[in-house]
Amino acid sequence: MTFIEFKAGDVERLKTLHTAYKLEIGEDVPSDADFEALAAAIGAGRIRFFGCEDESMPVGCCSVTTGFSTFNYGQSGVFEDFYILPEYRHRGIARGLVAYAAGQSGVQSLTVGCADCDLEMYKTLGFSIRLGNLLAYDF
Repeated sequence: MTFIEFKAGDVERLKTLHTAYKLEIGEDVPSDADFEALAAAIGAGRIRFFGCEDESMPVGCCSVTTGFSTFNYGQSGVFEDFYILPEYRHRGIARGLVAYAAGQSGVQSLTVGCADCDLEMYKTLGFSIRLGNLLAYDF
C-alpha cells in the first residue's frame, strides 16, 4: 500500500472512490461539472485530497481543507470525504491514511464532522477531542 496526494490532474482516478463515497453516505452522485470544480479547487490549493493505492489502484481517499482556527491559533484542517473500499477495510489503511493526511497537510489540528454511527470509528482513528456539534447552514 502506498499513500499519495491526488493532484488536479488526478481527478479522473479519484472519481470512482468519490462516487462510491457519496453513494454510501446517501448523497447525490457528483456530476462532471462537480468533478471539474473539484479539480479547479485542488489546483488552486483550496482543498487537498489524499489517498491510498494498491498497485496503482486507488483504494481509499480523504480530503483536508485548511484555514486558521482559534481552537489552537494556528493552521487547522477539516477532514472530509473519508472512504476506503469495503474489501480493503480492517487492514489499518484508515489509520495510515489519517496520519498521512494530517502530516502532509501541515495542520496543527484536524477536525471532523460525522454521523452518530461513525463517532466511535473516528475516535478509534484519533479524533478524541469533542468540540460540541457541527451544523451546516442551509441556503
